[in-house]
Amino acid sequence: MTDTKTQVVTHTVAAPGATITYDVREVPGSRERPLMLIGSPMGAEGFGSLRGHFTDRTVITYDPRGSERSVKDDPASYVDPELHADDVSRVIEAAGVGPVDLFASSGGAVNALALVAKHREQVSRLIAHEPPLAALVPDSESALAVCKAVAKTYDSGGWGAGMAHFIALTSHEGPFTAEFLEQPPPDPAMYGMPTEDDGTRTDPLLGQNMITCTHYEPDLAALKSASTEIVVAAGSKSGEQLASRGAQALADRLGVSPVMFPGDHGGFLGGEYGQVGEPDAFGAKLREILAG
Repeated sequence: MTDTKTQVVTHTVAAPGATITYDVREVPGSRERPLMLIGSPMGAEGFGSLRGHFTDRTVITYDPRGSERSVKDDPASYVDPELHADDVSRVIEAAGVGPVDLFASSGGAVNALALVAKHREQVSRLIAHEPPLAALVPDSESALAVCKAVAKTYDSGGWGAGMAHFIALTSHEGPFTAEFLEQPPPDPAMYGMPTEDDGTRTDPLLGQNMITCTHYEPDLAALKSASTEIVVAAGSKSGEQLASRGAQALADRLGVSPVMFPGDHGGFLGGEYGQVGEPDAFGAKLREILAG
């Protein structure tokens, strides 16, 4: 399917248990390395503003399995970063654009670390933005327990209850204490979430990825030996939230300093999903890193 206005071509690639949808915005004759933008479970739609800053190069975006246009045979099944990494590898191979520069945010950054550990030849430079690596932070035992509690809330109470608990998790500043763990899940109505359970358990964030993403432990030896240049990034306004602390913990393990990007966890968003970060400044910072 081709959109002549935006010069986007949408493709699908078969994967075990899923069909993955991806978009290629090709710039013929460009001397710039192709750029891939990924999140998880956020799909291609979330990068609308950011990709607009890179019209001088081919840009690839995709929907992770279970999100938006990429469907799974079993919608309720769990998906781990290794499987997501295999999907991204298939997209790069099918698009015929590798090696790529890869900007990966949140769960996408976790999946990208798994990709580089397995397929370093496909990624020239990785910018890993705020991976929520609860398994690496100093208070990992408590952080992982909170992530499990969010998944349990979703399993028992449905989407509204789970999302309210997730917001409490992601907005928390600093280490997770025993007091935080003992608090009951927040009322969904506090966040404008539905209080009734519709019975579904197929949400890609709260269901398939919540535990597998946060509990993932990167293969640090493989990452350190990879030919891929790895830049660890955090938001300048993210404070001591879990994803920002995950970036710091990863940087410490790799022996590098995190690069600060404008805004918070969603700093690249320009109205996608109703969120507005600092997309112009963010795009300029990413361009600076890619030019380095």
